[in-house]
Amino acid sequence: VVSTQSTGNKMGFLTDGKTLDWKKAKEIVNYIKTHGVQQFLYNYKRVKHRANDSLLWGDEIEYYIVKFDDAQKQVKLNLRAQELLELLGEDKPESGALWRPEYANFMIEGTPGVPYGCFIDCFLSVQSNMKNRRKILESILENDEAILTLTNFPLLGVGSFTFPPKDVGGPVTQSLYFPDEAIHPHHRFSTLTRNIRERKGRKVSINMPIFKDKNTPTLKYDSPDAKEGYIYMDSMGFGMGMCCLQTTFQCCNIEEAKHFYDQLHVFCPIMLALSASTPIFRGFLSDVDVRWDVISAAVDDRTDEELGLKPLKNDKFVINKSRYSSIDCYISRGPKFKKEYNDIDLVYDKDICNTLEAEGIDEGLAKHIAHLFIRDPLVIYEKKIKLDDTKHTDHFENIQSTNWQTVRFKPPPPNSSIGWRVEFRVLENQITEFESAAFVVFVVLLSRVMSAFDLNFYMPISKVDENMDKAHKRNAVIEQKFLFRKNISRGNLDGTFKTDKEMEVDEYDYFTINEIINGSKTKEFPGLIPLLNMYLDSVEIDAPVRSVITKYTDLIRDRASGKLITTAKWIREFVTNHPSYNHDSVVTQDITYDLCKKVIKIQRGEETVPTLLGESYDPSFDPTKFKSTDRSKGHCC
Repeated sequence: VVSTQSTGNKMGFLTDGKTLDWKKAKEIVNYIKTHGVQQFLYNYKRVKHRANDSLLWGDEIEYYIVKFDDAQKQVKLNLRAQELLELLGEDKPESGALWRPEYANFMIEGTPGVPYGCFIDCFLSVQSNMKNRRKILESILENDEAILTLTNFPLLGVGSFTFPPKDVGGPVTQSLYFPDEAIHPHHRFSTLTRNIRERKGRKVSINMPIFKDKNTPTLKYDSPDAKEGYIYMDSMGFGMGMCCLQTTFQCCNIEEAKHFYDQLHVFCPIMLALSASTPIFRGFLSDVDVRWDVISAAVDDRTDEELGLKPLKNDKFVINKSRYSSIDCYISRGPKFKKEYNDIDLVYDKDICNTLEAEGIDEGLAKHIAHLFIRDPLVIYEKKIKLDDTKHTDHFENIQSTNWQTVRFKPPPPNSSIGWRVEFRVLENQITEFESAAFVVFVVLLSRVMSAFDLNFYMPISKVDENMDKAHKRNAVIEQKFLFRKNISRGNLDGTFKTDKEMEVDEYDYFTINEIINGSKTKEFPGLIPLLNMYLDSVEIDAPVRSVITKYTDLIRDRASGKLITTAKWIREFVTNHPSYNHDSVVTQDITYDLCKKVIKIQRGEETVPTLLGESYDPSFDPTKFKSTDRSKGHCC
């Protein structure tokens, strides 16, 4: 897809060869950084004037592989990912799918075989392609195996949760709950895990608030890193062992990519709350609905000095966030940007920034790259250290690819037909392809609306962080209010238009997600779906194509309004209404077994859940039947 190059190699971006442990890696950290900056510069100078690329886009879904024991009513995560990847063979774009390994050996990532294009009816291919990916995977499974698109497996880290069973811990994780042998066998993943722990100087610590029911016990631990009364986890596997849904799209040029990077970041908290599907961690109901903070803590390699717990001596910066976090700065310097929007005290390497600016990189992009490079490279391949900086970007990508942020700004790869891209990274996995397609289509269409109507969503970036915190809360989609810009559009609800001076005024208010998505007359806010519908009215498309897109936007509309519930709320209600639930926040093996069986029936269309999917949801519906062959219509670039 747009986000990766097909190489015919099932490892994709993964490199074969021996990796360096942290003791050896830290000796050449500065070398890797210096040459990473040079690689970025050489590549930037080649591609900075690249323009007029059309919209190409794709999605990534991560899948769990599970194994059932129906006699014992048990379900385990199945350590067969590498074996399944070998069965799938070399990349076959014509099959409609590409496959990649993920962090754990119970996960696989699937993407479309080729990117979608710039016609409206390309949106009609998404759901069927996702279904095709599931069928391909299911075709190579045993009868007692299945694919799940949950964000988190409820019993991840509980007892013997894998098949075959593995002893917890080991020299890589040193975990109390997660086995080394659950990590995918490629060196990259175990090296990441070990080097994060060794760089940090101790294991990662993850503490999530437990949902307090009437019989919930106070959880206590021996570990000094564990908070009493919280759900404690201690390994990268608890974060990177979760699944998600992402989308990447190609932009016209670098300026459009920077603009979309900034604007879409504002939507990350809204879409995180709207797609919420993660109420369970390590066998306990939590008091949050999403995964983000767990992954953030799971890969947090900051030392005590970088955390500000000790004076700086061996390290260079006090760093305010994990390397898996929301972004800290807007990068566009277009006419809508104001410097006061970047109101976080940005931590960046001033020497690197000066080097970049001296080579003609604008201040916004220079600070962005210099901010990425406050992090150390975590995975260094022994035979890929000395490279030709004019031809390779491995050292740059080493830093770039391990800054896991809400959105990612992606330069064109060297010697590639791929252009400037933006990756939207916050969406949670959904149970059905219908839901996943709806979220992906909505995000990509939103980028078209931004461009067509010249919308402005800028707000102080610290306030986006506050919105991210709110997005984690239980049932945030209904119960939280989010700060948002009021004057996003030149048009008013009464048909009049704002002046240039009025558009320059920064005016914000607290909105429910329903008001942001569907609009509010009392607050004079148009709403994103009404604006999206206005955009679709302006694009010549066939009525059947429009009706399919409306099905997707109706799902988003109804989730936002509360007419339909989120996946997180559905899972929470399934657990609390289960006959085995003891009102103690514990999600047992039999509850998990029944939940997973139910999810599979919903995925396969054998059952439906009107409160989650709507009364009119039809699992047999095939949107591709409405695709138009007239390429004179529905162009959305």
